[in-house]
Parts: sequence; C-alpha cells; structure tokens
Amino acid sequence: MSGAANRERSAAGSVVRLRRKRLRAAAYVVSAGMLALFLWCGSLFVVIGRFEGEPAKGLPATSDVGIVLGASLWDNKPSPGLQERLDQAMTLYRADVFSRFIVTGGLDAGGAVLTEAEGMRDYLLQRGVPASAILIEPKATSTYENLKFSKAIMEAHGWRTAVIVTHQYHGSRSLDIAEALDYERPQVSVTDSKVMNMAYHRTREVLAYTKWLLQKWR
Repeated sequence: MSGAANRERSAAGSVVRLRRKRLRAAAYVVSAGMLALFLWCGSLFVVIGRFEGEPAKGLPATSDVGIVLGASLWDNKPSPGLQERLDQAMTLYRADVFSRFIVTGGLDAGGAVLTEAEGMRDYLLQRGVPASAILIEPKATSTYENLKFSKAIMEAHGWRTAVIVTHQYHGSRSLDIAEALDYERPQVSVTDSKVMNMAYHRTREVLAYTKWLLQKWR
C-alpha cells in the first residue's frame, strides 16, 4: 500500500474518532442535563409537597385581611376547587382570624362573564358575609399579580397584615412571592383538595414555580 493511501486511511480514521468523541461528549452533556432536570424537579416536588402553611400548625395570627387567591369559575360560579379555598377562608373568618376579605382574580379565558373575584364575592355573599367585608381585585391573571394587586389594595386602606388562602400544592410559591413583594410577616393558610387531580396540579406547579424562580433571580 502506498504512503498516500496510508495517509488517507489514517486521516479517515482520525475523522471517525473525532466524530465518536463529539458524540460521546454530546451524550454526556445530554445525560448531565437530564440528571440536573430530574434533580431540580424532584427537589421542587419535595418543597411543594412538604409545605404545611405558615404557621404550619394551628390557626394563623389575627390579621387585617384574608386574601383568597383565585381559580377558575364554572358557569360563572366558583369551581369545586375554588370553593375549597373559599370554604377555608370562611373557616378563618368565623374564627375571627380576619374580618375582611380580598378576593382576587381576573377574567378566565373562553368567554367568561364574571371575573374570578366577582364569582368569589357572590359565593361569600350567599354564605352571609356582608358586602362591606369583601373587596374585589378583578384584574390579576397570575399568582404574582394576585398578590401584587392585593397588596396595593391593602396599602390604600392602611392594612398591614394578611393571611393568604390557597391550596396546599400552591402554598410554598405563594409565600415566596409574598415575601418577595415585601408583605409584612405573610401567613399562608392552605387546604387539601378532595376534588382536584393532584398529580396534574403538582406537576404544573413545578413548572410555575420554576418560572417564578427564574423571574425572581433575573
């Protein structure tokens, strides 16, 4: 075999080896990325699953207002999941933890007539809460906006302390957002759900929590 042929064969072998190295490197990068994603999601699942409320035991301290975070309406009435949040808030209201509500949530997609806040207000009115004890925040479309816009209402009325009412899977992120918005000693009262698909909602919450943390760390 001539020297030229040997050189061509050697060069071809070098190209193959280089390609193999690059493929191995790419595989390592993909594997490392998948492992990091798995660990990240796993850690958030733990954070979400372990949250018991703030405070974790017993009733929250007496506060100026209770903030009920919105969820979807069904036929212009609170969905079964949203009713669970409202019923939790009613329990606190009847225990004199707070004497006023802020119900927060804007229009749902799909041609809704009432905002989430209006649907929640009507639910509370039907259960004997006086209209004077309910303030609505009808513009928010996210948890961040729920808490940001509700804080503006609190400041306008000179209220300093709040109990945030939501579901257990949503509590940790809600508390983190409230702290980022400089709520004074924010408390979160959570309820478990008997009507919602928790596997779906906890998975969705991992994505929402990730989005929030990226926003916060920017």
